[in-house]
Amino acid sequence: MILTEEDRQLLSEKGISETRIAEQLDCFSKGFPYMKLVAPATVRKGIRPFSEDERAECIKTWDAYKAKNRTVLKFIPASGAASRMFKDLYAFLSASRETPATGFEKQFFAGIDRFAFYGALNGQCLKREGKDIPALLSEGRYRAVVAALLEKDGLGYGSLPKGLLLFHAGADGARTALEEHLAEGALYACNDAGEVRLHFTVSPEHQALFERLIREKLPLYERRFGVKYTVTWSVQSPGTDTLAVETDNEPFREADGTLLFRPGGHGALIENLNRMDADVVFVKNIDNVVPDHLKEPVVLYKKALAGLLAGLQEKIFTYLRRIESGDYTQAQVEEMIHFLQDQLCIKHGEMKYFEDVELILYIRAQLLRPLRVCGMVRNEGEPGGGPFLVRDADGVVSLQIVESSQIDPDDPQQQALFEQSGYFNPVDLVCALKDPDGRNYHLPDFVDRKTGFISHKSKDGRALKALELPGLWNGAMSRWNTVFVEVPLETFNPVKTVNDLLRPQHQ
Repeated sequence: MILTEEDRQLLSEKGISETRIAEQLDCFSKGFPYMKLVAPATVRKGIRPFSEDERAECIKTWDAYKAKNRTVLKFIPASGAASRMFKDLYAFLSASRETPATGFEKQFFAGIDRFAFYGALNGQCLKREGKDIPALLSEGRYRAVVAALLEKDGLGYGSLPKGLLLFHAGADGARTALEEHLAEGALYACNDAGEVRLHFTVSPEHQALFERLIREKLPLYERRFGVKYTVTWSVQSPGTDTLAVETDNEPFREADGTLLFRPGGHGALIENLNRMDADVVFVKNIDNVVPDHLKEPVVLYKKALAGLLAGLQEKIFTYLRRIESGDYTQAQVEEMIHFLQDQLCIKHGEMKYFEDVELILYIRAQLLRPLRVCGMVRNEGEPGGGPFLVRDADGVVSLQIVESSQIDPDDPQQQALFEQSGYFNPVDLVCALKDPDGRNYHLPDFVDRKTGFISHKSKDGRALKALELPGLWNGAMSRWNTVFVEVPLETFNPVKTVNDLLRPQHQ
């Protein structure tokens, strides 16, 4: 690829090297290797079920861990716009008809007074039309109500991020998704000093709106829960943007000749996570929240997952210190091997041939990694990734979260294994980011760069190919130590469309 001076200037502004561009173009031309599934993770192999006693014991472990002056953080990816929530309503707004016809449209209007944003929307209708919602609907002016919801001179929900939308009604008024995370953080991510740290990744154009909401609401939640919040923000680095190409893999240039870059997907957030200084980090999507009266199981399982993580980390640190000391027996080495195989589900087919020194170096390398415990729910038809045992290019089998796009569509055996998965990834992670000496792992070192994928998009009517970085909980955490735990479906309540807010879990 021949770069112009303008190209080099753009790369410099974004912080992207010419070497990185060459690597991305190579990915487009060669593609990415597909994952090699060994088996879906199940409660018999790969997913730990929690008995009531085990859950209680893990919660005790978490409480004891926090009492040791640990730093806890809640990390919430929140940069996504809510526009896809309203796709069906946008279609209605652009239709020639005035009255609802589809099942989605009818459901929306039938339940309109049950949305937490109903009061705010009613105010916008009075301001714009001089009439409230019931009056507009009685006149058959359904589109006027939708316009007041979506357009910028109304509530502007079509262009806002999910975190700023009113999700739930309650005795103390309507709450945004961001506020629900404030409440959750106080219930399970609060240290013994009463401090709650939350970090939101946001879009640059929305950061001021998030900050304004926090300034307005934070004192209310500090009084309500008796805690002190520290809320921080970051944006996706321009340096993680990826080059778009034409269908023939030549760089895509806009009409004025400028190279087109696109956001690299949520996998780019591994750089944001890498800048977090915390012992334990909870990771949860912005839209997976419930009202207070439904939070109990969410809080219980979050604490249990964190307690399991703390217990596993303590054991891993004990093993690593034993290895560093050089004082260990053959029985202790065998114990470490069983821990890798039974607790972390890591197995190397050639390990039985390793010499003594080679074996202990292998064990050390496997243990000296970031650790994550991931909740998994029974799959009831949600689209998305799931938990699997996967074999990498070196022959090592480990637990991974795999998306359908990572499976060879022309391999019926691999497709069948993917379809056999009975679990779904709800993005319910608790992560340990430090080594036994208290130093942060450099998380980009544990990314599998070969697990990105290529998608087909368009820009101004022209077809293009886009490069997605390895997903945050997929390839970006591929070389972490991973434990999957079965959690109840009631802990997973995402909002993908506006009508999801009418489900009992959000009322």
